[in-house]
Amino acid sequence: MLGVLSHRTYRHLFLAQVIALLGTGLATVALGLLAYDLAGEQAGAVLGTALAIKMVAYVAIAPVAGAFAERLPRRTLLVALDVVRAGVALILPFVTEVWQVYILIFLLQAASASFTPTFQATIPDILPDEKEYTNALSLSRLAYDLENLISPTLAAVALAFVSFHALFLGTVVGFLASALLVVSVLLPSPKPTDRRGIYDRTTRGSRIYLATPRLRGLLAICLSVAAGGAMVIVNTVVLVQGALGLDQRAVALALAAFGGGSMIAALTLPRLLDRFADRTVMLTGVLALALGLAVGPLISSFEALMAIWLCLGVGYSVAQTPSGRLLRRSAKPGDRAAVFAAHFALSHACWLLTYPFAGWFGAVVGLAPTFLVLSGTALAGLLLAFRLWPADDSDVIEHTHDDLPPDDPHLQEGHHLGRHRHAHIFMIDNLHHEWPRER
Repeated sequence: MLGVLSHRTYRHLFLAQVIALLGTGLATVALGLLAYDLAGEQAGAVLGTALAIKMVAYVAIAPVAGAFAERLPRRTLLVALDVVRAGVALILPFVTEVWQVYILIFLLQAASASFTPTFQATIPDILPDEKEYTNALSLSRLAYDLENLISPTLAAVALAFVSFHALFLGTVVGFLASALLVVSVLLPSPKPTDRRGIYDRTTRGSRIYLATPRLRGLLAICLSVAAGGAMVIVNTVVLVQGALGLDQRAVALALAAFGGGSMIAALTLPRLLDRFADRTVMLTGVLALALGLAVGPLISSFEALMAIWLCLGVGYSVAQTPSGRLLRRSAKPGDRAAVFAAHFALSHACWLLTYPFAGWFGAVVGLAPTFLVLSGTALAGLLLAFRLWPADDSDVIEHTHDDLPPDDPHLQEGHHLGRHRHAHIFMIDNLHHEWPRER
């Protein structure tokens, strides 16, 4: 897996991702302390609102950013967004009102909603080999999981010597270091083949996404992933400190079990994807999520919680890590930024549903019913994905162009099979507006 780091451009981008993630992790800890400093016992409500603002920014901004990303040099765009994020983090320690936090969080997350899909769409252009790209996806998953473990530890060490305001400085340094690493390499910026209006560019990624069967299946998988992830992120502290009566250290250990399961899966995924189809692997991960949530009401000890959280971590990573492979297969280079942005927005729309449900339903009705409803949600996502994503998911598809003259040059591409019929690697584009129906 680590062999992919021999590519200088990818190595620099990966390091930029890791450093920026660590900075973001420090900001997450600092933001919680800032919320308590400003709102006291209402800090939970402040953080809940900030989290909702984050999801709204992701859902609303990513498609628009994806529309304009194809018109701008990627390196310039990524560096500018890192600088914006660093500027917002620099201001956060000086806020004195809760509403100021909300505005700055929206700006920070709007920049992230523009940065992340553009960054993700760049990697397959740098690593065209599928095996190398798969290894890069697994490394990226590991980076996210390690951030969940390392950032709180760094924050705890730092807080022994400085106030929480200084943690935001670490975030600033992380974003600026990320910008410097991006500046140090040349990035490909594929151009669209034709000019389009703003509406067409804004909606193009979503139209390609929703017209592609495997991506419709991926969206159903994202709903299952959000169901499992929301239960862990929102209710771990409630289970550990409330139901089991343990301390904050136990909360950290439980989250570490979830992250550890995800890391184990990320390390084994490249070999699994060499032997099994993406669909088989990802649906198996969703099944693990649904089963893990289903046995959640049986938790009666910390050891049981750790085991279930480990299972959920494995399912979480297995279900979502290969998604970049599907996105790359489903869009031409000029459309990738828009499609990655559409996935970013649509997948976070699932989180926008499951985050508040996991919190409010758990508080009002109880954790056992919440486990069961979210398990049912994950299972529904599994059944939808199974139905929407065909088992025979071939790249080369035979199809007909009744709207083209028999001598149109496009009909000579791939394998020509008659007057209006041929077969080639199929993607939704200007000549292919709908997925061919099975004959």
